[in-house]
Amino acid sequence: MPILNQFKTLVIDEFEDEKFHLPPHTHTYYEIIYIKKGNGVHHLNNNLLPYKTGDLFVISPEDEHYFDIKKSTRFFYIKFTDNYFNSKQNLTCDEFLIHTPESFMRDKTLKERVLKLDDPCKTILKNTIENIAAYNCKTDVSTSPIVFYQILSIFGLIKETLRGMNVVVKGNSIDNEQITSYIHQNIYNPKMVQIKVIANHFNIAETYFSAYFKRTFAISYRDYIHNLRTTLIEKRIHNNQLPIKQIAYEFGFTDESHLSNYFKKRKNMKPTDFKKT
Repeated sequence: MPILNQFKTLVIDEFEDEKFHLPPHTHTYYEIIYIKKGNGVHHLNNNLLPYKTGDLFVISPEDEHYFDIKKSTRFFYIKFTDNYFNSKQNLTCDEFLIHTPESFMRDKTLKERVLKLDDPCKTILKNTIENIAAYNCKTDVSTSPIVFYQILSIFGLIKETLRGMNVVVKGNSIDNEQITSYIHQNIYNPKMVQIKVIANHFNIAETYFSAYFKRTFAISYRDYIHNLRTTLIEKRIHNNQLPIKQIAYEFGFTDESHLSNYFKKRKNMKPTDFKKT
């Protein structure tokens, strides 16, 4: 199966399984899944959602899912990273600039029920999927405005269906300012800024968090943490108000030697030597 990477922001995939080839799993990208034929049960975040031909599901990186196939099922997947929509803001309507498709897909309400499309919407959805499949012969569908608008129309169908079901979806976007604020507040406690802890705090899949952070801030999460911690330690030493032992305690190091080894690894000198400079 095609896998997304930093060079591909969109992948279209179609396959048929009699038994789903993956165990319960998460992704580092988003998925729109259309059931072309077959039936079974979609296990999504501990929700059991019966599926049949014509059903549609949206999956975000926080979600864990797999399909318990009862009757051989043909899946049509639209996989994309958050860069896919970000790179096409000139084509996007104002509504999606405010409430992005990614934040829309992260809403838990969409994972708790099967969408009940009426007959006109079912027909439009089927035709839209066929249009995308037909255009997938192009070398790079990720740059195609035609495919982009087809995918946007799927979100329109979902929203219209939800209105008919009297379901309100507000979306759940990632707040980058809250992430950086959390880091700066907890940088003194190494356990609190572990990837698994911060990812869980913001309800982001651990496997997705690192990739998202690097794309968003143009630096790896670990490098960001090390740079911030080292800069703050430098300031403490430069101010010459605290002994090295107390600085080590403040930043959660086991002792002065632990801090010294950490600092030397990143600045190529010991804190005591840096203090002299």
